[in-house]
Amino acid sequence: MANTREPRIHPVPILDLRPTQMTVGMREVKAKRKRWREHASKKKQEELLGKHMIPVVLGPDGRYYIVDHHHLSLSLHDEGVKHILVTIIGDLSMVEKDAFWGVMDNKRWAYPYDAKGERRPFKDLPKSVVDLKDDPFRSLAGELRRAGGFAKDTTPFSEFLWADFLRRQMSRKLVNDNFDKALEKALEAAKSQKAIYLPGWCGPTTDD
Repeated sequence: MANTREPRIHPVPILDLRPTQMTVGMREVKAKRKRWREHASKKKQEELLGKHMIPVVLGPDGRYYIVDHHHLSLSLHDEGVKHILVTIIGDLSMVEKDAFWGVMDNKRWAYPYDAKGERRPFKDLPKSVVDLKDDPFRSLAGELRRAGGFAKDTTPFSEFLWADFLRRQMSRKLVNDNFDKALEKALEAAKSQKAIYLPGWCGPTTDD
């Protein structure tokens, strides 16, 4: 099984990429779209695409399954980009189809949780990035990290773990209606001991 990163020389259509998660933070997607437009020249945009290849797993059906950068993929599609370079981080083309998602789950290459933080069957995963649903708590988690609420971490789907934590601290209505207030509450909760189990936690420690 190949686990070395293998860049594809030929671009892959973004709409051919298969998501391995159900949601994104649409606020995050909008922010990435804005940053893309700030790279107005075609040369700068091409340089950006060359630096941000999408990590994928090759499935038994010959499709590419995204394991990261769902937000970037959707934002580029929304900006009219048709193709993107991918990096194969795993080849599961030899795995039986009915065992594929079990392997993906075991390797933590999939996160089949909906916008309520509830686990769903793998068959409910969207077939395209355009079918990803909005989870405002994922946007809040991303903003919380940028505000210093927690450190960037290599744990797979770490920001979704933070999103689920924040989901238990406040209402979705608050996040939708008053994002700044929600971020204040999130920063307070992130520094508390109740968040100590989360990846990247950087709250104050207490001496015994």
